Amino acid sequence: MSLGPGPAKMVPPLTARIARASNPRGTTAMWIRDRLESLWSNEDFADWYPRDGRPGLSPAQLATVCVLQYVLDLSDRQVAEAVRCRIDFKYALALELDDPGFHHSVLSDFRDRLAEGDRADRLLDLALARLTDAGLVRERTPPSAPTPPTCWPRCAT
Repeated sequence: MSLGPGPAKMVPPLTARIARASNPRGTTAMWIRDRLESLWSNEDFADWYPRDGRPGLSPAQLATVCVLQYVLDLSDRQVAEAVRCRIDFKYALALELDDPGFHHSVLSDFRDRLAEGDRADRLLDLALARLTDAGLVRERTPPSAPTPPTCWPRCAT
């Protein structure tokens, strides 16, 4: 399997219109899309997949699915069904309403690729940098050095 097509830059108009009509206040999935557009691009995963072979699913979209899965506490089967059936998930992933989704086993394969080497750390660092750039996360300042207790000389003996 080779690197698949990247996520769409814009939510298809019909998907956006139906998602907004059915969820006027939005959902977690819609919030993620509205604030982050796309946290990752397929280029971020280029070294994970061979250049030849049948194109697979977009790893950037699969990574977003994994985030939604974690945030909403869904199993692989539940999140795959949500991608297939829920309008807000189609909105979050910029999919057409008639997109068939994917088999739940795809997520296991994606996590196996994620677990290789330092990929998970690199992906997390990239996401954190992009969240910081979007103003959704503040950079943490290192804690100041602990102040020794006033009895320091007496406690040490």
